[in-house]
Amino acid sequence: MGGSPTREKFAAQFALQHPQLPIFVSSGSPEEYAEYVFEQAGVKRDRIHLDYRAVDTVTNFTVMVTELQKRKITDVYVLTSEFHMPRALVIGKIILGSRGIEMHPISIPSSIKSEDPAKSLRDGLRSVVWLVTGS
Repeated sequence: MGGSPTREKFAAQFALQHPQLPIFVSSGSPEEYAEYVFEQAGVKRDRIHLDYRAVDTVTNFTVMVTELQKRKITDVYVLTSEFHMPRALVIGKIILGSRGIEMHPISIPSSIKSEDPAKSLRDGLRSVVWLVTGS
């Protein structure tokens, strides 16, 4: 998931270690910068899929799940900041799990220690509402 240059740099290194995987970045750094980070790391552009439709963590998942299904992807690594991972896990298990997509979390070290647990509760509820209403 996008959101900071640190995440894109980490994703670029991860991509180098897993050359068979396509890389999806949801609403991260501006396109030119994201492309630069992956190019500098030596990741081929045809592996990188940048998507800027999401406006928050819930929509990172709701926007991407359809794309993942179209490509018949059944397992995904979700890379995000360590402090953000608990909320991403709640949302991902609901949204990706509802479509049979297995989520494998990879936490990126961060100087921020934790996030308010109320955000996980709120976004978990939003994810359930999305399942029920489709929006």
